[in-house]
Amino acid sequence: MASLPPPLTSLLFLTLALILIFVTPAFSISRRALDHGHDHLMKDGFRITLKHVDSAGNFTKFERLERAMKRGRHRLQKFSQMVLAATDSDMKSTVFPGNGEFLMKLSIGTPPESYSAILDTGSDLIWTQCKPCQQCYDQPTPVFDPKKSSSFSKMACSSDLCNALPTSSCGDGCEYLYSYGDYSSTQGILATETFTFDKVSVPKIGFGCGEDNEGSGFSQGAGLVGLGRGPLSLVTQLGKPKFSYCLTSIDENKPSTLFIGSQASVNTSSSGEDIKTTPLVKNPSQPSFYYLSLEGITVGSTNLPIKKSTFALNADGSGGLIIDSGTTITYLEDSAFALVKKAFTSQVKLPVDTSDSVGLDLCFSLPSGASSVEIPALVFHFAGGADLDLPGENYMIADSSLGVMCLAMGGSSGMSIFGNVQQQNMLVVHDLDKETLSFLPTECDTL
Repeated sequence: MASLPPPLTSLLFLTLALILIFVTPAFSISRRALDHGHDHLMKDGFRITLKHVDSAGNFTKFERLERAMKRGRHRLQKFSQMVLAATDSDMKSTVFPGNGEFLMKLSIGTPPESYSAILDTGSDLIWTQCKPCQQCYDQPTPVFDPKKSSSFSKMACSSDLCNALPTSSCGDGCEYLYSYGDYSSTQGILATETFTFDKVSVPKIGFGCGEDNEGSGFSQGAGLVGLGRGPLSLVTQLGKPKFSYCLTSIDENKPSTLFIGSQASVNTSSSGEDIKTTPLVKNPSQPSFYYLSLEGITVGSTNLPIKKSTFALNADGSGGLIIDSGTTITYLEDSAFALVKKAFTSQVKLPVDTSDSVGLDLCFSLPSGASSVEIPALVFHFAGGADLDLPGENYMIADSSLGVMCLAMGGSSGMSIFGNVQQQNMLVVHDLDKETLSFLPTECDTL
C-alpha cells in the first residue's frame, strides 16, 4: 500500500468557509488554490463544450446532486450487470452502461444538422436516432434524416466496425443491436457519415443510425457518443489516441470542456509535482473501461488498513476500479468504504446527521451560525506514485440552509468507480498510446 508522502503530512485538516452560491447559502470547501483529421484540421485536434444534463434546471447544489446520484446508482447497477454477464456463462447478452452526466454538441451529415449527444466514457458506439423511426423517444432536436444527407453511406457487413459490434446481423447492410441493460437499447443500421466537431469536419465516421431506440436515460440528447477503449469509439476512429476533459464544479452552471488530439495534452509548463500520472489497466472481459490500480486511501494522517486485494482486478474480470465521467460520486468496495466512513466519523468533530435527507451514506450536522468547519484531508494512492490529494470540495458537500455536510461517496459490492465529483476542476488526460491517465489541478471554467 502506498505511504503518505512527506509534503502531505502537515495537511491533515482543512477549513471550509461559508459563502453564498446562487440563492442558497452553502459551504464552499476549498483546500488549496488551483492552477490555472482525417484532414489537416485534425492535426491540432479540437475542443468541444460540455453541458451538464441538469444545467438548464433551477436546482440547488443538493437537488442537482440528488438527481445525479439517482442516475449514478442506476448506472452502477448497469455496470454490475455487465460484469455479471461477462463472468456468467449462462448470460449471453452484452450490455453497456449508457446515459451519462454531460452533453456534447456536434453536427452530422451534409449539410450538417446540429444536435446534442450524451458523452459516455463507459461505452464505444456512436449513435443517433434516425428516420424512419419505428420506435423513438422524444428528443430536443429534429430526428436525423439520412435521405437528406449526401455523405450518408451504409456500412458493409464485412467491415471491421461491423465485426466489432457485440450483436449484429446482415440484412439491409450491417444491422446492429446495442443494449444498455434495464431494457434500454438502440437498434438500426451501421453507417458512415461526416461529423463536425466545433469547426472540424471529419468524414466517414462509423455510427449507429438508430431506428428503434427505447429505454430510460437517453432523452436529454439525440443519441450517445462512446469514448471507450474499443474500436467503435470516437477516439479510436479518429486515430487520435489522446483525449481529456475538464469538469466544472457540480454547483455551477458553467460549461465543461472535452479536448481531442494534441489539444488534450497536459501543459508542459505546469509544475511536474502537480501532475499525477498512473497506468491504465486492461480488463479483457471489459475492454472498453478505463481501469486504474488503486493501492490505498489516506484520511487525515491515517493510511487506512485496506487489504491489498480490495481494489484488485480479479482473473474472471470482476472487481477493480474504473474512472468514469458518467457516474457522479465515487463508489468504493463495501469493506473499503466502511473504513473511509469510520475514519471520517472519528476525525470530523461534528455530530452525525441521521435524517437521511440527502441520500448519502455519511452526513454531519453543521453548527448553527458557523462560518467554518475543519475536515480531514483525503488522498487516493494510485499505482506509479500518483498520490491524488483531493481538494475539500471534491469530497465534502455542505449546505448551511439544510444544516448538513456530506461525504460524496458510497459503497459498492464488487466494482469500484471513481466518480466525476472527485474529478471536478482537474484536467483528466487519457493517453491511449502510453496507456496512462493523468490528473492536473485546473480551473476548468477558465479554459
